[in-house]
Amino acid sequence: MAASADTARTMLPVHQAGQCSVAATGEIVGSKWTVLIVHDLSEGPRRFTALEHACAGISPRTLAERLRWLEAEGIVVRRSYAESPPRVEYELTEKGDALKPIIDEMRRFGHDWLGCDVHSA
Repeated sequence: MAASADTARTMLPVHQAGQCSVAATGEIVGSKWTVLIVHDLSEGPRRFTALEHACAGISPRTLAERLRWLEAEGIVVRRSYAESPPRVEYELTEKGDALKPIIDEMRRFGHDWLGCDVHSA
């Protein structure tokens, strides 16, 4: 069905991350491990080893790279504590918190359509 003459097209003819908000968001949430890391951090700060255990199959190198990338994007902040032994935690920023509704919808979709009932109420 064709769009009516008074309906404005909201999609860009070419979806590029620098110009299309959906493409830019897709680059973030579509990167392997990113959604799982954000999901884990949505419940509060986590240490590297906790994230590594939660993301079964991720290598320490990949996790470190992904966390650095999320820091560079302003989604995650790394906090170091001067303790013995030193402690480092990762936490979502305000920008990272803004991804929570996307994670919530992914969870709902998984429950409703994919039979993933582990966290259902």
